[in-house]
Amino acid sequence: VVTDKGNPRLSDNETITVHLLVVNDNAPQFLQTFYTIPVMENNAPGALLSSLTAVDPDLHENQYLVYFIIEKEIVNTSMSMLFSINPENGNLYALKTFDCEIEKEFLFHIEARDSGVPPLSSNVTVHIIIMDQNDNTPLIVSPWRAHGSVVEEKIPRSTDKGTLIAKVIAIDSDSVHNSRITYQFLHNTDATLFSLDQYNGEIRTMRMFSYRDSRHQQLVVIAKDNGEPALSATVTIKLSTVETALKTYADMTEVPLAYDIFSDLNLYLVIGLGSVSFLLLITILVTIVLKCQKTKPSKAAPPCRNSVISERNSTIADSTLVSNDAYWYSLFLAETRKGKLVVRQPVPKGARYMVSSIPRSTGLTETSDSAASTLQVGSDIFFFFSKLSYYLTLSYCCGTSKNEKQ
Repeated sequence: VVTDKGNPRLSDNETITVHLLVVNDNAPQFLQTFYTIPVMENNAPGALLSSLTAVDPDLHENQYLVYFIIEKEIVNTSMSMLFSINPENGNLYALKTFDCEIEKEFLFHIEARDSGVPPLSSNVTVHIIIMDQNDNTPLIVSPWRAHGSVVEEKIPRSTDKGTLIAKVIAIDSDSVHNSRITYQFLHNTDATLFSLDQYNGEIRTMRMFSYRDSRHQQLVVIAKDNGEPALSATVTIKLSTVETALKTYADMTEVPLAYDIFSDLNLYLVIGLGSVSFLLLITILVTIVLKCQKTKPSKAAPPCRNSVISERNSTIADSTLVSNDAYWYSLFLAETRKGKLVVRQPVPKGARYMVSSIPRSTGLTETSDSAASTLQVGSDIFFFFSKLSYYLTLSYCCGTSKNEKQ
């Protein structure tokens, strides 16, 4: 507007239009700084995973955005072969079916770029997590089954309470809680006879077998996972009871029982015991005979220097003193006690006594030594055969124990 200062004032005006030119000074911005996208396994190819949106406050062409995946290779596989994004709206799609047991997760970046000059851009991290689905049936790996799902086992009938009969082991290829296995009886011939641990699959006896229990027992075990819905597998165990392992071994052997009982070792043992008993009897008899045998008077010993000569009414014959005097009798007895045997006996033709001095190495002493020698020999023989009998008995016991083990 232009106005002069005259009277009246005159003026004139002009309209001016100002046009602001847009400058690309704002970069695109995603609504989140980090995206975590869970994806269920066994997804259909081409399924929409998520929509990633960015905004640009610029106008006109500066606000037009283009989305694309920043290339990254995983095990020689490009991300553009696994995922696809709509360049106009940022919708993310899966190009293949994923398996949680093979591929757990993916991590990559997505970029949003405007159309300004020069163009501005920004990127965001995307974390794809493959969620497990209960798509694997439990697989029973123990007990091993050659054909079908039936297993036959043999157990001794004398099995004690709490004995481990069998153990069922199943595996599941799923992850986390879907792979947890529990075990249950679908069928049990006698519920009071067997128990099953639901966590480790151990089958144990709850009591001992009785004569009323059937020889054949059938158990059907189901292994079930923890998925939703739950998947399961079954195994049938047929148990046959046998009397004892020893009886089974005896039935399998063809050696007669009489041959095992009577052998050469037994014969030697009987002979040894009989010999020892016989020698013991002989030794006892010889001892009794020697004890009951009467001692006979010995002949006069030859003259020796220890003879005593009596000055009174006495007669000297070798080492013999014949006297009725108690003094000479006591003296002679004292002289002959050293290493000699004193024998006092009456003289046939008088009231006097005859006292003889006999060395211990002759006469009755020889008889006593002979008896002692005989007893010593008998005891030595008896001790020898006793040891022989002991070693034969020990050998027999060792041989019998070895045969039982065989």
